[in-house]
Amino acid sequence: MPLLDDLCKKGMAEFQEKLRLQHETSMHAELEKLLNTSKGTEREISRKDFDGFKKLFHRFLQAKGPSVNWEKINKPPEDLILPYEKIKDQGLPDSVAASLNKLVVVKLNGGLGTSMGCKGPKSVISVRNENTFLDLTVHQIEHLNKTFNVEVPLVLMNSFNTDEDTKKILQKYTHHRVNIHTFNQSRYPRINKESLLPVAKDLGMQGEQADAWYPPGHGDIYASFYNSGLLDKLIAEGKEYIFVSNIDNLGATVDLFILNHLMSQPKDKRCEFIMEVTDKTRADVKGGTLIHYDDKLRLLEIAQVPKAHVDEFKSVTKFKIFNTNNLWISLSAIKRLHEQNSMDMEIIVNPKTLDGGLNVIQLETAVGAAIKAFDNALGVNVPRSRFLPVKTSSDLLLVMSNLYSLDAGSLTMSKKREFPSTPHVKLGSSFTKVQDYLTRFENIPDMLELDHLTVSGDVTFGKNVSLKGTVIIIANHGDRIDIPAGAVLENKIVSGNLRILDH
Repeated sequence: MPLLDDLCKKGMAEFQEKLRLQHETSMHAELEKLLNTSKGTEREISRKDFDGFKKLFHRFLQAKGPSVNWEKINKPPEDLILPYEKIKDQGLPDSVAASLNKLVVVKLNGGLGTSMGCKGPKSVISVRNENTFLDLTVHQIEHLNKTFNVEVPLVLMNSFNTDEDTKKILQKYTHHRVNIHTFNQSRYPRINKESLLPVAKDLGMQGEQADAWYPPGHGDIYASFYNSGLLDKLIAEGKEYIFVSNIDNLGATVDLFILNHLMSQPKDKRCEFIMEVTDKTRADVKGGTLIHYDDKLRLLEIAQVPKAHVDEFKSVTKFKIFNTNNLWISLSAIKRLHEQNSMDMEIIVNPKTLDGGLNVIQLETAVGAAIKAFDNALGVNVPRSRFLPVKTSSDLLLVMSNLYSLDAGSLTMSKKREFPSTPHVKLGSSFTKVQDYLTRFENIPDMLELDHLTVSGDVTFGKNVSLKGTVIIIANHGDRIDIPAGAVLENKIVSGNLRILDH
């Protein structure tokens, strides 16, 4: 019987391999057909994109079961996750100019503002004093360049969704002391979930074809940066490291202490990758974490966790830190690993349903997942202030308020706030779109002493409102609550009939 079992297993394996080969052959044929619908530069760019997609699709077909064995997961050794204070205690040299001149700031700028009800790139949403995400980024780097008399360039990784609009907007920064470069993320075809073939009919982006394509996650930065020629150009200019972050993370500013730590290592022991992590709270339970696996630091995302262990993954006691997606990466190492094709980032399979009801999948990767391929990689446990993402109007309320001070494009917690933690703010669906949110506040309330704010339903705020402690405002369906000008709400519940109760 064991022999029969072995033959059955062998037969099944051979059948699966044959099926994989058929899928791969069919995919390659379809991609070639798509390429034949265009010519010139568009075709060449698409060919490079498709080469990357073929590698990803091949790995997707080869995947067998979970990408991690839960029993082999270990907590990272202490010397691989450095406390930020330890790095700060090293101090700074007399001049940081030499180190800054070897740095490039890269912002991930592929996202649209649709989740916040805005058209165009998310980076052009106004977040503070009429300044957009992009304005603040340019002000930060210009301030660095002027203060230290250096040339730190800004690089934007756009997607086909944001590239055209971003390039128009960049004209307004012509006279700022910042060299700005852009490159485009790859454009990959969405795959029919049943047939595993592209849904695209040609390389066009109009009409129904617009849904046939997607930017494949920020893990694509390595290939698209390399393919753009910009990687080689920056290396030739003497640049050594990139500092990568999401453009909507207002806490992700250039940190001189982390930069100095990178630059002060001996050449043969240079750290090629630093991931900034921070302590997890209950709001961050889904964030990726660093683990030690097969003697390497590795990023573990919730999508890789077997269902039986999801609660364990979300636990704040076992996995105490999460990835901020602020990353410091060696340019020469990116070049070496890309040319060796040895990044091997875990594939994220993202299922979508198109408007017509067609089920598709898109294959993506995450930039931090490549950490295991780099030499001497480290995590640095940074203060929470370096993670200030603006994903919703609730986040927007925080950064627009007097909780933060704005200086040279950087937001810092106001010294007038007695404790450093950020209040928990949850605004209801009436506030989701930025335009709706703005019309509901005559001006932004005083929030210096706020701990928790929940607002639900049709609620508006008059001028100079002050919110303190825990404030919950709930307008029932059909009711409207107008918080009057000058109101001070401290530990109050305001319900639909405007009764104000002590909390």
